[in-house]
Amino acid sequence: MAQRNPFRTTLIAPCGMDCAICMAYLREKNHCDGCYSANCACRRHCTIYSCEEVRDRYRHTCEKYPCRRLAQLDRRYRTKYGMSMLENLEVIKEHGIRAFVKKERERWTCSVCGGVINIHRWRCSSCGKEREKET
Repeated sequence: MAQRNPFRTTLIAPCGMDCAICMAYLREKNHCDGCYSANCACRRHCTIYSCEEVRDRYRHTCEKYPCRRLAQLDRRYRTKYGMSMLENLEVIKEHGIRAFVKKERERWTCSVCGGVINIHRWRCSSCGKEREKET
């Protein structure tokens, strides 16, 4: 399994996703090391990752921001998981990547065991405790 508290700046994807809370990163079988790793299956067909307008990993510089693909991804994550990629990118832009990662660590660390909450399962990847929905 992935390390217990993997939150770090290198795991923030160009779409605003924190790979540390992603099911693909947290699982043992077919483990992904994040969007910037050599073994990332997610980015092979990712139009956001391959976009030439993404600078410094998560800073989008094009006039079309947010592009159709990023807006669709944001809408899906807001609906299914209660998280906004666009809000993540705005926090990074306004407060910096380190402040964002610190906030993510606080938000997605299990209060029971200190493991990582899997955003796709809404439960701790270590002890299985279900996370309470944010209000």
